[in-house]
Amino acid sequence: MFMPKKPKTHTPHGTPTTAQKCKQYEKVRGTASQRGYTYKWSKAAKGFLKKNPLCVMCLEEGHTCAATEVDHIVPHHGDQKLFWDKSNWQGLCKSHHSQKTATENRHRPI
Repeated sequence: MFMPKKPKTHTPHGTPTTAQKCKQYEKVRGTASQRGYTYKWSKAAKGFLKKNPLCVMCLEEGHTCAATEVDHIVPHHGDQKLFWDKSNWQGLCKSHHSQKTATENRHRPI
């Protein structure tokens, strides 16, 4: 059976591609180190996960899963006071941290 193909979308000349938009965002965002994720952060995060070993979102869903990442509940956007505020930290598994971060970044203008 013949299936029609989706027509190509016209992109005006000069319109940035998704890859170019990502590159532009990364430039504005800065490196992990520039955003505060240094050796000092790594040590603090490991200590936090030792005391808070379970993913809080998994617990809310009724199952137990190890937290592997420390998440900033309220995104710090470079605010070092908020970055280091431990009451703004929560332990999340990789899956939940990725979902939360993707959702936050989706709504953030470049």
